[in-house]
Amino acid sequence: MELAKSFEPAEIERRWYPEWEARGYFGAGLATDKPEAFCILLPPPNVTGTLHMGHGFNQAIMDALTRYHRMRGDNTLWQPGTDHAGIATQIVVERQLDAQGISRHDLGREKFLEKVWQWKEFSGSTITQQMRRLGTSPDWRRERFTMDAGLSRTVTETFVRLYREGLIYRGKRLVNWDPVLQTAVSDLEVAQEEEQGKLWHIRYPLTDGSGTLTVATTRPETMLGDTALMIHPEDQRYRHLLGKTVRLPLCDRDLPIIADAYVDPAFGTGCVKVTPAHDFNDYAVGQRHKLQMIPILTLDAKINENAPARYQGMDRFAARDQIVADLEQQGYLDRVEAHALKVPRGDRTGVVIEPMLTDQWFVAMSKTGADGSSIAGKALDCVASGEVRFFPENWVNTYNQWLNNIQDWCISRQLWWGHQIPAWHGDDGRIFVAHDEFEARAEATAQGYCGPLTRDPDVLDTWYSSALWPFSTLDWTPQWPAETNPALERYLPSTVLVTGFDIIFFWVARMVMMTRHITGKIPFKHVYVHGLIRDAEGQKMSKSKGNVLDPIDLIDGIDLEALIAKRTSGLMNPKQATQIEERTRREYPKGIQAFGTDALRFTFLSLASPGRDIKFDLSRCEGYRNFCNKLWNATRFVLMHTAGQDLGLTACTPGQCETALHFSFADRWIVSKLQRTEVEVAQHYADYRFDLLARSIYEFVWDEFCDWYVELSKVQLQTGTEPEIRATRRTLARVLEVVLRLAHPLLPFITEELWQALAPIAGRKTHDSIMLAAYPRAQMEKIDPNSESRVQQLKDLAYACRNLRGEMNLSPAQRVPLLATGNNDSLAGLAPYLKPLCKLSEMQIVDALPADASAPVAIVGETKLMLQIEIDLAVESERLEKEIARLTGEIGKAQAKLANESFVARAPAAVVEQERKRLNAFIATLDNLEPQRQRLQRS
Repeated sequence: MELAKSFEPAEIERRWYPEWEARGYFGAGLATDKPEAFCILLPPPNVTGTLHMGHGFNQAIMDALTRYHRMRGDNTLWQPGTDHAGIATQIVVERQLDAQGISRHDLGREKFLEKVWQWKEFSGSTITQQMRRLGTSPDWRRERFTMDAGLSRTVTETFVRLYREGLIYRGKRLVNWDPVLQTAVSDLEVAQEEEQGKLWHIRYPLTDGSGTLTVATTRPETMLGDTALMIHPEDQRYRHLLGKTVRLPLCDRDLPIIADAYVDPAFGTGCVKVTPAHDFNDYAVGQRHKLQMIPILTLDAKINENAPARYQGMDRFAARDQIVADLEQQGYLDRVEAHALKVPRGDRTGVVIEPMLTDQWFVAMSKTGADGSSIAGKALDCVASGEVRFFPENWVNTYNQWLNNIQDWCISRQLWWGHQIPAWHGDDGRIFVAHDEFEARAEATAQGYCGPLTRDPDVLDTWYSSALWPFSTLDWTPQWPAETNPALERYLPSTVLVTGFDIIFFWVARMVMMTRHITGKIPFKHVYVHGLIRDAEGQKMSKSKGNVLDPIDLIDGIDLEALIAKRTSGLMNPKQATQIEERTRREYPKGIQAFGTDALRFTFLSLASPGRDIKFDLSRCEGYRNFCNKLWNATRFVLMHTAGQDLGLTACTPGQCETALHFSFADRWIVSKLQRTEVEVAQHYADYRFDLLARSIYEFVWDEFCDWYVELSKVQLQTGTEPEIRATRRTLARVLEVVLRLAHPLLPFITEELWQALAPIAGRKTHDSIMLAAYPRAQMEKIDPNSESRVQQLKDLAYACRNLRGEMNLSPAQRVPLLATGNNDSLAGLAPYLKPLCKLSEMQIVDALPADASAPVAIVGETKLMLQIEIDLAVESERLEKEIARLTGEIGKAQAKLANESFVARAPAAVVEQERKRLNAFIATLDNLEPQRQRLQRS
């Protein structure tokens, strides 16, 4: 197979992925003779979603792990699937209907769900096709969807089981409510945005007429639902008022004055109003003090019948304005202050979320079951016992903190798209939870109810079905383990979950809880928690900021105008669109070049270091595209010198092998370094340190193999004996072939293409694909410290010689002689390598350097080096003085800038760090020039 002259990723990617998938290379292993099993679960993306940078980052990690274990010979499953995304999907379809002037209520539930299924069939494969572009290798034949029949049966079975165990119940409690969607939403679907608001100070008159209490609030409209005023029990200003009552302004109602430690005496006036039906903290206070709950809003956020008639039917914010006006007119408004506050907004609608008292279904998280433990308690035990481990370990604290302070989980949503709750209501208020209506009717009859049954209209929170993902995707049934299921038995628990820290609560902890409770097993052994991708300046990527990057654009490239059109599409604000266009033109004046999948994947993996945020700098992609080019060109070099040549691969007797192959210290060194790299790589996989993994492979390929061994091999190929040349060819081919296997999980496309050309020449067992070849394992007996020491000496001498050339400002093309003193035998063996490496015309080994020479001398251990060249002392002195003066000036400027407190405080951290690096570089260069000046002065 002949390689093209340059690396062009697009054609390679188009050719190889369909081949891999068609041949079934991604299939789950179920071989009974393999003791080891590796399984990883794809966090199910929204079925209507598209690939974003977070997906790309997450999936590059998962694919590297999957390919690694597949090549190690483990039974391997990467379980793919998508989530039905209740709210997101319903919104998409409703907007399509709105464009036609139709509402879902016009269609009815059944017809509307038909439309949703049609949309799912149309758009549901978008993100999985994009995953293929990223080179991911899940077992697509096992792809699951949370609304599949099998997964839906699991959802129903677990709901019924938990209900009958008393762990699911229906009750009226406070939840996050989206007035536009008119459904409860999870905390993850609520964005806390800091906004400029107001703090209204309102006077509440004491009922006995002895004065007033002033209360500060950011939401004056909720006062219509107040049921108490509250002070801190140790606040001496107000303790004498405990037991008294105040009159609620604008309402004909008296409120008790109570004490609770929740109050912050330093905030506002130290006296706060309590609205249990419209504030989560007040709700907890209301329960502690058995206060009345008075909802004052309808589900669409209008004032309801519990408020005075003049406000009923008004929108909540219109009512706010009217209430403030009335308070002022009646003398109850003390003052108004500007106040910055966090406003909860729905991430889908942008509307302000209301805490709303509604009837919902809940999972009792802390209730003790028949086995004496709670669902949350079991999840805590799984981690405390070490069965489930977090990487990095510090995320255990986040996990434990949430579970130790957990509230019951609201699992119902007022939507049509999703798993409809398997509960039927009787006219008398009784509820019958069952697997189907037939079973519900049987239960009702058994309990003496013969009236009509109406199915609960709510659906389950999407996170409920996602919590069952570890076993529902493996086709769990209530009969297991009595009923045989090879995949479930082999792959539950899975090996590792790869996820962001932002869903430890919503997904990770719930999978542990549900899997342990339902199956008795843990869902996964390890949880690798990565940070979140941000832009190069550390800002969150968002469409409104115009800093979003599309992984597919980075793979394929996109011109400037197309990028601008993409970023401003759908923006209704012309000013914002203009700002985004200006930013895009400034940051990407030529658009985004095509980096290819491998360079993008390697970039993602190189950034996967411990921490909460990951800054994505496009220049890293460019650097790793260059790395791919380097690997490509190195392979072309190796093929040029090994294809059709004798590599000494034929069998020989022990005596003959010594004459057939003669490995130099350089050959033994690169093999030794390869073993050490293999040790590092294995450890980094075990520790989930993908940044260090990428660095180990990068440094070995670029620094050791390409920059050093390839150059040393050129000397050996040109000057060696036939056994030496044969050994060098063999080493080049064998080491590079191993490198390709080593790098394959990170760089799947380029390594496949290169391996197909190289593996037969290297004499390796051929396979249809590199992913079926064995992953390299270190052979410790091949580690050779002596050869490593010898090459390090060679490197040190080469660096010293190059520094001498730099000090003397020699042209790279100018060849000059070198004088060297030291160990004659050692230097003689290194001389053939140093001459081409250092552009030497010759290298003389002498007993001593000339005492009267003015040229600079480098000392490396016991060796002294001097370039044998005539120097014009006057010219060289003048050059040095000018350069020292320039460097001194640059150092002064940099020091002044860094001493400027305003610059350090206001400039971006990256700019300040860059200035520090410039200063250190100037100082280091100056330090090297000073000894030269002193030598010239002595001359």
